[in-house]
Amino acid sequence: MEAKGRWLAITAVAPIAWGANYVVTRQMLPADALLWGSALRALPAGLVLLPLARALPHGRQWWQSVVLALLNVAGFFALVYASAQLLPSNIASSIMALSPLALTFLAWPLTSERPTFRAVAGGVIGAGALVLVLGGTSGAIDPVGVVAAVAALLSSSTGALLGKRWSAGTPVLASTAWQMTLGGLVLAAVAAIGGPPPEIDLRAGIGFAFTSLIATALAFLCWFGGLKHLPAAQVGALGMLNPLTGILLGTVVVGESLTVVQIVGIVVVLAAVAWSTIRPRRRVPAAVPEAVVSEVPIPPAPVPR
Repeated sequence: MEAKGRWLAITAVAPIAWGANYVVTRQMLPADALLWGSALRALPAGLVLLPLARALPHGRQWWQSVVLALLNVAGFFALVYASAQLLPSNIASSIMALSPLALTFLAWPLTSERPTFRAVAGGVIGAGALVLVLGGTSGAIDPVGVVAAVAALLSSSTGALLGKRWSAGTPVLASTAWQMTLGGLVLAAVAAIGGPPPEIDLRAGIGFAFTSLIATALAFLCWFGGLKHLPAAQVGALGMLNPLTGILLGTVVVGESLTVVQIVGIVVVLAAVAWSTIRPRRRVPAAVPEAVVSEVPIPPAPVPR
């Protein structure tokens, strides 16, 4: 139980860092360079982690790393960028709030982890509460944006579970470094087609440092490490802390206000996370005292005839 609790705490660092990254992105990063921003988020993280990993892929790890880099980094970041451009933020966030259910159900065919009632119930309740927290629909809903958001959800969920399936014998640090480096190179190549990178002043430099080192390098290490040691459904439930962190930091840093409905929704989401990750302790039968056992007569062995 202690090891599980430790990994739950480590994994929770990832969605909390991603939630904080919303505020950093809005307040410190250039608003018109989201594709370059994705490249500058992934590639430096990979280049920092790669020397620490002190290893390069070999054999089948090469093609596995390329697949994971496309799903978890390049494809995911590009699809999130597209959905953010085409959809109101609350709609895009509401779709991504389905990630606990996506991980729970995709884990069955990809990692042979069957969905449980607790995981499904927690995901449904948490997703519904997050919709309340994120607010009602505002603005036009572009069907292409919805497709991009759903594709981003499936891309990240599939990539995370394939990484869990292929993790045997591969250190999490090395796998994360390979994915970030390869995905960052792909993003930089695509971004370069649209023009040069944006000018970065001191404020944006600090923001990119947080985004790349904390919200990407550290966060993905914690996320992939959690997937390696915990059931996918529990990791997905912790993902609900992502939008909650962004909303709560928005009230503190930006001065945004919360309605009563949002406060109730936050409480329900936290309860759903606890419901999905904390297993009730099974009562262990009390051991029979040795003195009692010694008093029980032992029948004599049968005499062979």
